[in-house]
Amino acid sequence: MVVAKPAGVLSVPTPGAEGRALPELLREQGLELIPVHRLDRETSGAVLFARDSETRELLEGLFRAHAMHKTYWAMAQGRVRPATGTWSFPILENGAFARVSALGKKSTTHYTTLRAHAACTELEVDLVTGRYNQIRLHAAHAGFPLVGERKYARGKDSPVRFKSRRVALHAWKLAFVHPRTGQELEVEAPLPADLLELVGRARH
Repeated sequence: MVVAKPAGVLSVPTPGAEGRALPELLREQGLELIPVHRLDRETSGAVLFARDSETRELLEGLFRAHAMHKTYWAMAQGRVRPATGTWSFPILENGAFARVSALGKKSTTHYTTLRAHAACTELEVDLVTGRYNQIRLHAAHAGFPLVGERKYARGKDSPVRFKSRRVALHAWKLAFVHPRTGQELEVEAPLPADLLELVGRARH
């Protein structure tokens, strides 16, 4: 099952974190599901769940083999240049924080401009690897922090021209071959109301 996670909700229970996580909210609706992957708390969009542990292992195998195609929508500060490209900065993960470092793991993010606005750029982002905060960190390191970014923006030097209450990042599509049936699947989670409002403001 693919669930459209709202921003502000935890994908999985996290020690010390406030608020209930998505599996608990689903359980209240009579759905006993096992999360296969996770999104940042601030990120909305498609989260994949399994109905049993055996299926979860099969789906996790697709992620490990990079056979799960993950497409995100993002809005970055400024006019992203080049309009289409790849960010391949190595990422060193350290608990709840990550940074670009030569000591880090290989990380690859492909992006394409969907629409360029006066103060920001809407991007379609294809995530090849799945490092912690990868899209947010790559965009900020490239000089185009995501709208609403507070964790990785470069302080006073960051070009904050357009504001948002949360990071403008949405897990848009998942495409994969079902490990049991062999069926090719593509699931899309439409942009939620707060990001549609953000797009509306960007256009004016």
